[in-house]
Amino acid sequence: MKKLVSRASFALFVLFAINLLNFFDRQLPGALGEPIRKEFHLSDTTLGLLGTVATLMYALVGLPLGRLADKWSRTRLIALGAAVWSLLTGVSGLAQSYVQLFVARLGVGVGEATCAPAGQSLIGDLFPPQQRARAMGVFMLGLPAGVALAYFSAGAIGTAFGWRAAFLFACIPGLLFAWLALQIPEPVRGALDAARSVASTDAAVKAPYAAVLRVPTMWWIILSGIFHNFNMYAINAFQTPYLQRFHEMGLKQASNVSAISVGAVGAVGLLAGGWLADKLSAKRSDGRLLLSACSMAIAAPSIFFALNQPKGSIPAFMVFMAIGTMTMYVYYATVYAAIQDVIEPRLRGTAVAIYFCAMYVLGASLGPLGMGMLSDHFAHQAMRGAGATALTEAFKASGLHSALYAVPILAALASLVLFAGSRTVEADIRKQQVARSG
Repeated sequence: MKKLVSRASFALFVLFAINLLNFFDRQLPGALGEPIRKEFHLSDTTLGLLGTVATLMYALVGLPLGRLADKWSRTRLIALGAAVWSLLTGVSGLAQSYVQLFVARLGVGVGEATCAPAGQSLIGDLFPPQQRARAMGVFMLGLPAGVALAYFSAGAIGTAFGWRAAFLFACIPGLLFAWLALQIPEPVRGALDAARSVASTDAAVKAPYAAVLRVPTMWWIILSGIFHNFNMYAINAFQTPYLQRFHEMGLKQASNVSAISVGAVGAVGLLAGGWLADKLSAKRSDGRLLLSACSMAIAAPSIFFALNQPKGSIPAFMVFMAIGTMTMYVYYATVYAAIQDVIEPRLRGTAVAIYFCAMYVLGASLGPLGMGMLSDHFAHQAMRGAGATALTEAFKASGLHSALYAVPILAALASLVLFAGSRTVEADIRKQQVARSG
């Protein structure tokens, strides 16, 4: 038993570190958005497109890679993906034009698409149901840790050596942890779940996508992911530029504020959310999604008040934004564990890939691009309203400020969708229990 626990702990540590590097590399264009924009003379739309293309590629290749995670070695798949995206992150730092950077970020998206389906499927087979939300919380701790580290290091390295150096630095640890992923023993699929009917699982595997989409809770989870990830990717792409423009902060100072208010506080939301979700789910089957709905209901007004702070009011902005993002991070520990609850083991990689494809194509990929387009729209509106003919930095600051108010609106919608999902989860879990008893 101790050996099994030690194996699971080692695997979870490596998966956490790889997930951290996944989000670290993904966040660098957002953390360094202003120097990249100014060097290549970009609009906010074209700047946001850098995040969008990687996310779209991530979503498109995620479906076949999710099926591959259900049929092939998950540890090898993760190792290969980590090596690919790390090398292409280094290539991003060598880009001499916007087109070269654009193409490199496409490749990063391909590599990163291996991480979530295979990683979450591994966790489902390394930890029993009553521990999965906490384990998923630790895995997803890589998100705030990676974002915080990206902001801290990008601000310091970008200020001292230029923005390209931050991309080159990020390549090295990814290759190391790609090798460590190969040292994780591949667990037996479904070994920690109750026995289930062979006939039902065989039928599901023959039509995997249809089997996943017949689960009503998955539809609510997918819709919530669209709203939530639009928000998270929009914030990650544009909060630091917003602080530099509207609050007139330097790159390093703005990055440090973002590292704390968008990155570091997420650890509290993930760990506390995972622990509380496991406690609630032991008492009621809808506990995970109810907790997620309530957390999102707190996030919406908190982010609204953060954006409503006057120019220069950084402490108040940080407090409200930290509360908003901390409660938004509860989503990952609760919803990702809920997917494991309602989907049978041999389809979990596929289910995560379907979820990721939908929420990335319709949510995360539109976050940077949509926010950039909104920002440009409101900036031009402010320019016309002032009777000016030149789009100054002041108008760009005003445009981005107005655009960011879309975030609390979508957070409120996500809360309502998650509450609706909590109404169907009990029946879907019961169907899985019936299939197990066969």
